[in-house]
Amino acid sequence: MLSTILSAFTVAEIRKKLAFTAFVLALYRLGAHLPVPGINVEAVKAIQEQFSGSSILGFLNLFSGGGLSRIALFALGIMPYITASIILQLLTVVVPSLEKLSKEGEVGQQRITQYTRYLTVGLAFAQSIGYVFLFRSLTASAGESVIEDFTAARVFLIVISLTAGCVLIMWMGELITQRGIGNGISLMIFASIVSGLPNGVQAWATSADPVFKVMMPFIALAVIAAIVFVQEGQRRIPIQYAKRVIGRRMTQGGQTYLPLRVNMAGVIPVIFAASIMAFPPTVGQLLNNDLGNSFAAFFAPNGWAYIVGESLFIILFTYFYTAVTFNPVDQAENLKKYGGFIPGVRPGRPTAEFLDRVLARLTFPGAMYLAAVAALPTILFNQTSANFYFGGTSLLIVVGVALDTMKQLEAQLMMRNYEGFLK
Repeated sequence: MLSTILSAFTVAEIRKKLAFTAFVLALYRLGAHLPVPGINVEAVKAIQEQFSGSSILGFLNLFSGGGLSRIALFALGIMPYITASIILQLLTVVVPSLEKLSKEGEVGQQRITQYTRYLTVGLAFAQSIGYVFLFRSLTASAGESVIEDFTAARVFLIVISLTAGCVLIMWMGELITQRGIGNGISLMIFASIVSGLPNGVQAWATSADPVFKVMMPFIALAVIAAIVFVQEGQRRIPIQYAKRVIGRRMTQGGQTYLPLRVNMAGVIPVIFAASIMAFPPTVGQLLNNDLGNSFAAFFAPNGWAYIVGESLFIILFTYFYTAVTFNPVDQAENLKKYGGFIPGVRPGRPTAEFLDRVLARLTFPGAMYLAAVAALPTILFNQTSANFYFGGTSLLIVVGVALDTMKQLEAQLMMRNYEGFLK
């Protein structure tokens, strides 16, 4: 991996892409420290302890890179965009017009992306209003008002600022995807989690639990090794191409393989599940009464209800996202169109059924692996004084995004350094 990174800096174009990605991520981290206008900064400092640990506020603060605890411009983080993406992908399966758009290639995908942006703005606006009332409810514990002048104009200013910050994050993420290296949205979540790791290391170093201090590094290394092992695992299905006559030429048949990864969905199901499971405790926190507080405590990130719910959603989204990204029927038609076939399997429908059967068998262990990695470390750390930054979900996202980014970087290098048969 180190050699790949060093080789990337030798290519001018890749060096520019890396510099652009780092610059945008630096701006993103800067926005997580800029306070929203109309906020009492001193009062915000007094309530920051409520945004740490394994509470729902600490969970949301983790994915915003600490912006929520500072009530910063980027306090919403990228979660509204992820939620909008989930809704649009679910509607694509249900609504015929959206399903038709998804099959129209790049033009249809651009239209769906535009709908996702509009929905993101609406969700960000609604979530900003909820956060304003949440900040107001924290006034008593702060000793002074977080929002000094709670008027309609001041509330509108804060809501517009938070919504604009979310839209700016969405635009920056798309810029990284288009002009940088890696997926911009995933890299922003990666940067948010990594920014909190120093606090997690400090909590581990100063922990009074000797068992936790000894076992935590081994558990973290075991989880990272498991993630890398399964992420790189794949089933290679042999593909044979027959000889074809094109014009007056006959093309020579060849043999290759179709790689099916054990975890084709990557870390997307984990991000989707975390985004959905953050919704119920957020609603309970916003209600700010006994029923709401009990509801939020029941779905706290370190509770059994949250762990079970997150695991079920991870399994569900793994199957769903795999079905969206890999269509066995289309793959079988493409193979038949170009004269390819799987040895021992007839082209057409039998090939699609074979691929579907293999994919179903691969997806099940992949989904169970994602659920186990996300849940087991959290269960183990609940027995100690561990910090949430070392949770399985965080490690899974960080390692998964790092692996995907490295693969894209290697692909960029291969395109520019590939030596063909003719020199």
